[in-house]
This record gives sequence, C-alpha cells and structure tokens, in this order.
Amino acid sequence: MRRTSTPVAAGLAFVFAAALAAQVPPESLPQPTRATQPPLSGRSGQPGSVATTQTALPGGGAQTVNTINSTVQVQGSYQGSVPATGIPAGPLKLSLDDAVRRGIEFNLGTVGYNQALRQAEAANKSARSSLLPTVTADAAVTDQQTDLAALGFTSFKVPGLSFPGVLGPYHYVDLRAGVEQSLLDLTRRRNYRATQQNARAVQFAAQDARDLVVLAVTGAYLQAIASAARIESTRAQVETAQATFRQASDRHDSGLAARIDVTRSQVELRTNQQRLISVENDLAKQKIALARLIGLPAGQDYTLSDALPYAPVADLTLDQALQRAAANRADLKAADAQVRAAEIARRAAVAERYPTIQISGDYGAIGSSPVSAHGTFGVTGTVRVPIFQGGRVEADIEMADAALQQRRSEYQDLKGRVDADVRTAFLDLTAAASQEAVAESNRQLAADTLAQARDRFAAGVADTVEVVQAEEAVAAAEQDRIAALFAHNLAKASLARAMGQADQGIKQFLGRP
Repeated sequence: MRRTSTPVAAGLAFVFAAALAAQVPPESLPQPTRATQPPLSGRSGQPGSVATTQTALPGGGAQTVNTINSTVQVQGSYQGSVPATGIPAGPLKLSLDDAVRRGIEFNLGTVGYNQALRQAEAANKSARSSLLPTVTADAAVTDQQTDLAALGFTSFKVPGLSFPGVLGPYHYVDLRAGVEQSLLDLTRRRNYRATQQNARAVQFAAQDARDLVVLAVTGAYLQAIASAARIESTRAQVETAQATFRQASDRHDSGLAARIDVTRSQVELRTNQQRLISVENDLAKQKIALARLIGLPAGQDYTLSDALPYAPVADLTLDQALQRAAANRADLKAADAQVRAAEIARRAAVAERYPTIQISGDYGAIGSSPVSAHGTFGVTGTVRVPIFQGGRVEADIEMADAALQQRRSEYQDLKGRVDADVRTAFLDLTAAASQEAVAESNRQLAADTLAQARDRFAAGVADTVEVVQAEEAVAAAEQDRIAALFAHNLAKASLARAMGQADQGIKQFLGRP
C-alpha cells in the first residue's frame, strides 16, 4: 500500500490546527448594552450654599428703632477661592463691580462647577463614541510552533497518513484594518441623549452657582461698606464726646459744674473710643472674608471705593417677580433637565429588551512576509435578540423609575422653594424700606436733641446726664440708619437672586451703571 507523504499530512494537520485556533469562544461575543443609571437624587455633589436671612429682634431698647437683623450666610466651597495672579502692588481700590467680577472668576463654587461641566461634557462625548464606528489597525508578526498532541491528534488516525507530532516553527505576517459599527441599539442612543440632558443640567447648575457667588460677594461687600460707615459714625461720636468732655472740664475748672459731670463725660468718651476699636476690628475681618470670596492674595491691602447707596425699588410687582423667577432661575432649569435625563434613562432601560444589530469587518494581508502576503477580508453581521436575562432588565427599569420619581419630586419641591424665595425677598424688602424711613427720621430727631442738650448744658440749665443720653441716642440712631441701609440693599440683592440672573438684577436694583 502506498503511504501519503509526510508533507501532505503535515499540511492537513496545519489546516486542522488553524481551523481550531480560529474558533471564537462564546464568552468573547459583545455583551448587550445596559442603560446608564443616573444617581437617585439630582442634588448630590452640591458645593455649599449662600442665603440671606432677616430675623426680627425681640426688642432693641428705648434707644433704638431697629427691629430686624439681616445677614448673609455663605457655606461650603463658596467661602473659598483660587488665589488670583497679577495683582498690582500696593493698596487696591475695589468697587462692587470689580468684586463681583473677581468672585465669578475665582470663587471656588464657580470653579468647581466649571470642572463638573467639563466632566459632564466628557461623559457626553464618551456616550456618543459608542454610536460611531470603531476603526482599528493591527500589524502582527508571529513565530509559532504547534504541538498537535495538545490538540488531540494522537488519537486521530487515517490509514495511509502519518501525522507529525509537532508543526513548525513557522512564521507569518498579518497587516489588518478592522471596523465595527452599531446599526441598531436603542439603549446606546438613549444613553447618549440622557448624557446630553445631564450636561445641560450641569451647565444650568453652573449658572446658578454664578448667581450664588454674585449674592455672596454682594452681601460681603455690603457688610464691609456697613462696617466702614459704622467706623465713620463712631469717629464722629468720639469727636462729639471729646468736645463734651472738654466743655465739662472747662466748666468744672470755672466752678460752674460738678466733678461728676466731668467723670460722666469722660466715661462716655472712653466708651466711644472702645466702640471705635471694635468696629475697626470688625471691618478688618469683613475685608478678610471678602478677599477670600474673590481670590485676592493673602494679606492684600485694598479699599472699598463704593459708598452705601439707597435707591427704592419701583415698578416691580410680586407677580412680575414670580414670572421672572420661573423663566430665569437656573437651578429650576437644571432640575427640569435632570428630570428629562431620568425619563430618557428609563426609556434606555426599557430598550434593553429590544433586539440589537451590529456589523463588523476587517481587511488585511497575511503571508510569510509582507512581500508575499495576500489580501483577506471578513464581514460579520450580528442580530442579538434578548430572550431571558434573569430579571436584570426589570431591575434596571425599576432603578431608573425610582430615580425618575425622585427627580420629579425634587423639581416640584424646587418650584415651591423658588416661589417662597421671591415672596420672602419681597417681604424683607418691604420691611427694610419701612425701617430705613423710620431710622432716617429718628436720626434727624436724635441730632436735634443732642444739639439742644449741649446748648442747655452750656447755659447751665442741665447737667451731662442729659448730654450723655442724647449722645447715646445719636449713636443708636446712626447705627439704626446703617443697619437699615444694609438690610434694604441686601434684600434687593436677595430679590435679584430669587428672580435669577443675579448680576443684572443687582446692578438694576442698586443703581449700578
């Protein structure tokens, strides 16, 4: 019997081995696309808060007409900033507009949201990439030796054929380009649309952070202005107390006043001097806090170039303010975009039940060397039909629906909060305007009373008790006037923030160009 030559057997063995090696195991097939699950709440990752409060004072005593206390509270990242560069040496003149501009640029709240926006846009690009073709190029150089016994050829016998135990070593070169494309995958498409809405939500959140920074900087600047005004008022009170002390000393030296009048006026002078130290210390701390908000370098010396303005708000009704808030509030727009993202995410989870279609192909040249290589190609179309996935799709839908219901609840809650913000700001503005009118009237009356008391003391018909009481009344009236101006302007800033687009509203309400 004639036996087939060993080269023929080796060739057949090589073909069998190559065919076995080319089989694709089931676990390497592309897995079905899953819906991207949004966080349960859209309020996670908030950097902090900025809020203004106006509380009623239980009683200021007989010397004061101030019945409200207004403050601006800044918490979290909004308290800090990234230090600015390029600040000129020496004292810096800082206007309110400059402070707001620096705050928007360097405050940590806006900086953080700008980075969050970059991440959201990057996530959107990543989701879009799954819808675009994937193109790859490979260059492979292989030296290989195959043990046929390991492939089971020891038990495979053909009469007349003799199989070698080992093939090779052999060498080949494979230059190949491949492409993959998803033709139909609704889950991928809806994931992409959901990331678009998430990016819009973060963009609106960044705008809302800008409004909060404007409110924080404006409130801090107004506080610093109020502290500077208190310093000027206290200095005037110190000068008045010094004049009264000299007058009492002169009258005592002339035998026209008792020693107690000199002592009483000296106590009043020392009290006002201590008040001056306290308000100067308060201004220094207010300036440090303001510098931290707007990114001024540590230890930067600056002066406030704007005075404490007063301008009544006219031609604005509550209904108009509510309409503007509904149209302009960026946080409300962000919450609406988060609801839309959650709705699309739920539809993406439902689409996990639908068939998907993918196509892939490659073309290249393979051979023992690049010169002797021959072209080969392959094209594969895959239709995947989900049949049973153990309840995974139902679980994804349930999770997405829970996030959607939570987002809707948060959106409705935010609508109520926006309405409350506008109404509260209107009430604060009305109360502060009324107190400002009373404080201004009381300041004039206190100044007249002090002038009369000093005239009566000079004429010898009154002692320093009356003068000191009048000086205290003037001091209280001045502080009331400053507090009322601050409360009124802070209420206007709060109303501007409540309506949205805070920087434009504050310029309008404060009479800024």
